[in-house]
Amino acid sequence: MKHLDKQLARFNDRPRQEVRLSNDEANKVATLVAAEIRFLPVTEAKQKIQENSYVLISKRYEELRAFQSWSESTRGANDPAAIRALVIVQVYVCLVYLSDACFQIVKHARDFNEDSVLVRCSKYLSTGKRRKFRNAFVHANWQYKPDFSGLECWAEEDGRPERFIVSQRDLDFWSALSRGVAYAVYE
Repeated sequence: MKHLDKQLARFNDRPRQEVRLSNDEANKVATLVAAEIRFLPVTEAKQKIQENSYVLISKRYEELRAFQSWSESTRGANDPAAIRALVIVQVYVCLVYLSDACFQIVKHARDFNEDSVLVRCSKYLSTGKRRKFRNAFVHANWQYKPDFSGLECWAEEDGRPERFIVSQRDLDFWSALSRGVAYAVYE
């Protein structure tokens, strides 16, 4: 988990400001989530997640590892098509797949402590701008910005389209936090 904690550390204050984690929590998100899962009776924590899925947790973990391996192998690619494919898969895995398979379940489960790092991260990843972006993405209401520094998106707000921007830095942070939490939950 320390490797995941280090990946998240590069985002400085975002976990503290946006997820409302303490300095200590922000420095070891994955380690703390893994500990929270371990300190619950295994049957409680993992069973709650498993009860809400047809897919075994071990298979979800396998998919997460495959995604991680593939994304690391394509990182640094100069091929625009490979970069676009990476962005699409990254968004799908981190904000659609894991939101439905993990974060939504944790967010609504009564077995988890509301103040836990796991629940706060799950709520953050499945609400607000992340949820709005997820919906814009799955409904094909997005395009790359002309300079490819992020995505221009549209979401329905009170029956009217609302335009908003998601930067590459947003995507990178949401992806790192999403993977860090999911790895800790599924391991």
